[in-house]
Amino acid sequence: MGMVILKLPDEIEKLRTSNAIVAEILAELREKVKPGVTTRELDRLSEALSRKSRVRPAFKGYRGYPYALCTSVNGEVVHGMPSDRPLLSGDILSLDFGVVYKGYYGDAAITVSVGTVSAEAQRLMKVTEEGLYDAIEQARVGNRLGDVSAAVQERVEDAGFSVVRDFVGHGIGRNMHEDPQIPNYGVRGRGIQLRQGMVLAIEPMVNEGGYRVKVLPDGWTVVTEDGKLSAHFEHSVVIMENGPEILSRMP
Repeated sequence: MGMVILKLPDEIEKLRTSNAIVAEILAELREKVKPGVTTRELDRLSEALSRKSRVRPAFKGYRGYPYALCTSVNGEVVHGMPSDRPLLSGDILSLDFGVVYKGYYGDAAITVSVGTVSAEAQRLMKVTEEGLYDAIEQARVGNRLGDVSAAVQERVEDAGFSVVRDFVGHGIGRNMHEDPQIPNYGVRGRGIQLRQGMVLAIEPMVNEGGYRVKVLPDGWTVVTEDGKLSAHFEHSVVIMENGPEILSRMP
């Protein structure tokens, strides 16, 4: 574990703004998701909306990633690359997006239905989002990081799904990825103690089948090893004296 950077009030204010912009853009993208739309169109829209908000898309150019948006369809877990393949009714689509505002990063993700999806796909998305909110509820001064991680794992495994282990949430601030790393599995009462001013990007990645994943030859797209569905939700959260505040809450 490296050094966890506690954020000062003026830094939290900038993080509020960057994450509010992320949430607004994700809300606009969500409205555009329907059968026949391509993920490349959504990517272009995310860039246009960033320009309009006078912020820089955080992912574009990050470690060489060529797009502004990550679009993961069905069995793609995270870091799916936009393409010209039209979305089909029955698909589920994870939209992961970030911006930089005055040097501070915002980062959030949602998974949405394309047209009409199966009951099991709906349940997967619902449980993943519930796992996120269970985890946020544990992001309180004096709790341990393991309390956050275990909250996701308990919700997900009780529902018969599995949490991805190879990819984790993270601290966020002047860098997109800061300490601590936040696994979506763990043991309550373990890990670092949570303190006021910590800003955490909590992001359950949940698979319908087994938890194993692999990276495709493009070097980015992570898929479930068994080809089953995966869902992903993420919020950036600041730990305040009186509890967690969700910075990227959707409008």
